[in-house]
Amino acid sequence: MAVPHLRDLVRRRTGPVDDDFAGRVHSELALDLPDEDLSEDLDDCIDLYRMGSKPRCEEVEYLGLLEDARDRIVRGE
Repeated sequence: MAVPHLRDLVRRRTGPVDDDFAGRVHSELALDLPDEDLSEDLDDCIDLYRMGSKPRCEEVEYLGLLEDARDRIVRGE
């Protein structure tokens, strides 16, 4: 299943994305994943991730956290 890109989802929103809010969500994610090198674009983190590069349970948690953060930014929550 293809994951929609954040920039495509943002275009569908009725209001603008608050950069401060997006930065806070990204900072929270960095605290949850201190050993990860997270790029500014969470879609890149998801798209460039190589499946199988982490143990399965860590992989599921990592990708879930990235997707949740991306969805929070899109929803503005």
